Amino acid sequence: MSGLTALGVVYGDIGTSPLYALRECFFGVHQVPANRDNVLGVLSLILWSLVIVISIKYLVYVMRADNNGEGGILALMALLVPWRRGDSPPRVVVLTLGLF
Repeated sequence: MSGLTALGVVYGDIGTSPLYALRECFFGVHQVPANRDNVLGVLSLILWSLVIVISIKYLVYVMRADNNGEGGILALMALLVPWRRGDSPPRVVVLTLGLF
């Protein structure tokens, strides 16, 4: 579970934190005037911060994952095979989910 949170798969925080940050920029203690340039600047700052953080996390975590030197989504899906015990979806379903 901590691996998922490290990758940023906590959708509630990702979805609501920018909204709170946007509100604090214009209505908080250190507020800026809510004109067109400031709104676009703050939205740009939030958007680019999310893009950069997600890209760096992708580079750090996902790009280091490999299957005996092989990369790609199918090689990483092969790592899931030992975890498929008991009732699991058919291989075609898992492969399709990995591709899309």
